[in-house]
Amino acid sequence: MSEISKQANTNLGNKHDSSLLQLMWLASPSLPIGGFAYSDGLESAVNSGMVTNFTQTKKWLTDQLHLTLARADLPLLAHSINAWREYDLKTVEELNHWFLMTRESSEARAQTIQMGYSFVEWLKNQENDLTDYVWFSSIKPTYPIAFALAISNSNASLQDSLTSFAFAWSENMVQAAMKAIPLGQLSGQKVLQQLCQEIPLVVNKALSVPYGKWVSFTPMLAILSSQHENQYSRLFRS
Repeated sequence: MSEISKQANTNLGNKHDSSLLQLMWLASPSLPIGGFAYSDGLESAVNSGMVTNFTQTKKWLTDQLHLTLARADLPLLAHSINAWREYDLKTVEELNHWFLMTRESSEARAQTIQMGYSFVEWLKNQENDLTDYVWFSSIKPTYPIAFALAISNSNASLQDSLTSFAFAWSENMVQAAMKAIPLGQLSGQKVLQQLCQEIPLVVNKALSVPYGKWVSFTPMLAILSSQHENQYSRLFRS
């Protein structure tokens, strides 16, 4: 193999490693965006008696993965990544608006705005050029749109990017279940194992959803989220 070929292969490997590390970083629960403070309605489901044990937790989170992430959040994320990579700011703004309007309770809207804001603030510390962030901050960025911006500067595939997002959500929800139900650590890891088995199916399903055909209709989740706003005792902000 020539020296040029060796160097080319090294560069490709470095790009792959860099993208993989970035995806792992963005999925980390230590990312300072406040995800640990939210349960996406799970705490309300626990309070109502709908989720009280290991089996119910596994079913609840698996259903949520298929009914919310696969049908709306992940397809929107994929198109948002493409829009950022094409620097199509009009589409970015439209996607951001759509996602915000589909959050059916004040807590759900506050959650995605707070996490989006924190994500952009974190990104500002990683970049020297703040031009995009000044504009982006003015439209109240939501969490998946901010996540897409972070991904767009890498060479990560859409499939890997959506997998990272889904895993970050899954790990956060398992941590919430361990605190709210509570579940033991081994039970929590078994739930996470189940979710990890579902994630590839969910990602493939999300990538097949045409632009604008996303479905965010989850009435029970919206009801539980609204009830959580007035819940007497709670650990989480949603």
